[in-house]
Amino acid sequence: MKLDLKRFYQACNPMKTLVVSKPEDRQYYIDFSKVRGSKIINELGRTISRLSPDEPTCQLFTGHIGCGKSTELLKLKLELEQQGFHVVYFESSQSLDTADVDVTDILLAIAREVGQSLEAVKINLKPGYFQNLFREVAEFLQTPLDIGVEAELSVGIGKITAKTKDSPNLRSQLRQYLEPRTNGILESINKEILKPAIEKLKQQGKQGLVVIIDNLDRIDNTLKGYGQIQPEYLFVERGEQLNQLSCHVVYTIPLVLLFSNTLGRLTNRFGVDPKVLPMVPVKLRDGTRSSEGMRLLQQMVMVRAFPGVSWEQSQHLITEVFDSSETLERLCLVSGGHLRNLLMILFRCLQQDDPPISRECLESVIKKRCNELTLAITPDEWEVLREVARVKTLRGHENYELLLRSMFVFEYRDEDGSWFDINPILAEAKDFQL
Repeated sequence: MKLDLKRFYQACNPMKTLVVSKPEDRQYYIDFSKVRGSKIINELGRTISRLSPDEPTCQLFTGHIGCGKSTELLKLKLELEQQGFHVVYFESSQSLDTADVDVTDILLAIAREVGQSLEAVKINLKPGYFQNLFREVAEFLQTPLDIGVEAELSVGIGKITAKTKDSPNLRSQLRQYLEPRTNGILESINKEILKPAIEKLKQQGKQGLVVIIDNLDRIDNTLKGYGQIQPEYLFVERGEQLNQLSCHVVYTIPLVLLFSNTLGRLTNRFGVDPKVLPMVPVKLRDGTRSSEGMRLLQQMVMVRAFPGVSWEQSQHLITEVFDSSETLERLCLVSGGHLRNLLMILFRCLQQDDPPISRECLESVIKKRCNELTLAITPDEWEVLREVARVKTLRGHENYELLLRSMFVFEYRDEDGSWFDINPILAEAKDFQL
C-alpha cells in the first residue's frame, strides 16, 4: 500500500482539531478512554441526557492544553445531537481576550452564540431587555453602533463586542456600565432567550438545549481585583452566576484550579467535581511501559498514514512511514502521551524529510525541542522536576501552575487516582541528570 504523502502531512498538522462529525476527520479518531482512567465524555453526556430536560446541569471539564479536549467535546456534541439535543458549541478564544475576561463577557458571548445558532434553525428571538441595552450602551459609549431595532440578537451583541475587543479603554468603560447589570443580563438570558428557545426547540422535536464553551481553560493567570488570579475570580468568586443559566452547560476551566486552595469553593459553587482529561500513559506509575497506551498512540500515527486500514494491517506498514518500528515507539514514548506534542514532533520531522522518517531525523527534532523547553527552566525548578520524577506527585508545590502550564509536568490517571511525571523530553536534558 502506497503512502499518500500530502494527505499524511495534512493529517499530522498539530494545530488541527478533529471534528468527528466530519467523515474525513472521524477516520483519524482514536478512543483513548480505556487507558485514560475513565470514560469522561460518556459521563458528561449521561449527566445531561439522564436528567429531566427541564433540569439544567452545569459541568466543568479540564486537562492540559493540547491533550485532546476540543476533539472530545466535539464528539460529545455529535453524540448529544444524535440523542435529539440542540447543541451550541463555540470556542471562547474567538470572541474573548484571554488576558482580560469578565463574567459579563462570557454571558454576552453565550447569548450571542445561542442566538446565532437558533437563528440558523429559524428561531428568532427579540428579547426586550437586550434591545434596550443595545441602545443604552451606544449612548453610554458615545459610539455609533448602527444597531437597528429589528436587528437579530447575535448581530447586536456581535457589534458591541467587536467594537470593544480591540480597545481596552472602550472595554473597560463597557464593563463599568455592565457590571451592576450582571444579574439583569443573566435574568434576561434565562427568561427571554434560553427558556423560550427550549420551548420552541421542543416544538421542533428536540430534547433540550446544551451549550459547550471551549477554550476557557486558556485564560491567562493575570491578576484581577482583590489580588485573585483571573481563573479564581471567574470560576470561584463569580462562579455562582456562571452556574445559573437555565440550560445544560459545559465549561472548560484552567487545570490550575484543581491545584489551588480554592478547589473546595469551586466545587461548592458548581455542585460538581471538575472532570479531568489526563494524558495517555506511555508508562505506568511504577515506571514499566504501558503496552495499551503505546499501542493506541502508534495506532493514532498509523491511521493518519493509512486511514481506513486496521491496526492489525497497518502495523505491518510501519516501515513505509519510519525506518523501523523502534523509531515509531521512540516517538510515542518521548511525547509523554500528550497528543499535540506527538503530532508536533512528527510534523517537524515531516518538515525536514519525506518518509520513511529516520531515527537520526527524529533524534534531531527531539534535541531541538528539548533545548527550547529547557531555556526557561531555573535551577530551583530543576530540583522540583527531579522530585516529581521521583515521587510522582505535585501536591504542595507553589509553582505547580508554571510547571503544568509550561508542559514541564503531565498528569496521568489510573485506578488509584492521579499521578504525575515530567515531560519525557526534559528527561533528555543534561540539567535533569545533574
